[in-house]
Amino acid sequence: MTEQKVAVVTGASSGIGAATARRLAADGFEVVLTARRTDRIEALAKEIADQGGSARTATLDVTDRAAVDAFAAAIGRVDVLINNAGGAFGAESVEQGDPADWRAMYEVNVLGVLHMTQALLPALRATGDGTVLILSSTAALASYEGGGGYIAAKAAAHSIAGTLRLELCGEPVRVIEIAPGMVKSEGFAVTRFRGDEEKAAAVYAGVAEPLTSEDVADTVSWAVTRPPHVNIDLLVVRPRAQAANHKVHRG
Repeated sequence: MTEQKVAVVTGASSGIGAATARRLAADGFEVVLTARRTDRIEALAKEIADQGGSARTATLDVTDRAAVDAFAAAIGRVDVLINNAGGAFGAESVEQGDPADWRAMYEVNVLGVLHMTQALLPALRATGDGTVLILSSTAALASYEGGGGYIAAKAAAHSIAGTLRLELCGEPVRVIEIAPGMVKSEGFAVTRFRGDEEKAAAVYAGVAEPLTSEDVADTVSWAVTRPPHVNIDLLVVRPRAQAANHKVHRG
């Protein structure tokens, strides 16, 4: 197939998703920007087009299975699926955690990945060289206080990646997982702390150079543009200042 390759990016309205869309467009993909905020993705599509790239938009909530199925029915060719939509809500202990927050995190971080992957696998297979990429987190790999619901959700996303890779062995679809550590991305910490800018800023206090959304987009670009026989099973990326989830150098 010689047509332009197509990459679908969920959660493309801001942060890592928007940075990834920009990078993949620069790499020559036609990017399909999906998110709930129509104005954001339309502005990003225009920005990409103004820079000579190719982008389409689709307003989409990945937790809405009927909407995901309708999107998949209309999309046509898909070479790469970037499962980026997600988020953390709350930082209470397991004992004090709000079940509604846990449910919301499970819906977007886990079922959102499931919905999009199930719906687009036929199209990915049809290219003869499809890629499913899941943005998980180092939270999936090691626990820390106050992160129980998010840790559980990202651990489930990590399990989806590993299981799907086993189940698709022998088929022309790669399954890649990228697990970022501390990323100072637009809105993530503010959302987690329910709009409290002071608490959000404290997450990065004294850290000279946390990762940026563009840093993560760079790893996504590298992983999905490897030769077809090369699969990046799991790539963990952290800032130099973060040796582990619980150990961060603050100057």
